[in-house]
Amino acid sequence: MGIIEDYSDFQIDLITIKTAKQVDDFAIRIHFSDGFHRLVDFRPFLESSLHPSIRKYLDERRFEQFQIVDGNLNWNNHDLIFPIEDLYQGKL
Repeated sequence: MGIIEDYSDFQIDLITIKTAKQVDDFAIRIHFSDGFHRLVDFRPFLESSLHPSIRKYLDERRFEQFQIVDGNLNWNNHDLIFPIEDLYQGKL
């Protein structure tokens, strides 16, 4: 006999990014699907990284080429991406 789990009573609301606009060199104002918005400054994260694949985004022209893909911020086909929860909390 197998265990049958019925998830129909659970409604999972996934938060996604609806819009994002760069407002400063490395700061992006992010609007989430639940109506919340936050200004996230990526500069401290980028400057503190020692990894060249992350530090290359200190080039403003490269940084500004982000897109929203599947409800998340995405740079260069998932070359740089952050968990939604971290962006929502503003903690990178």
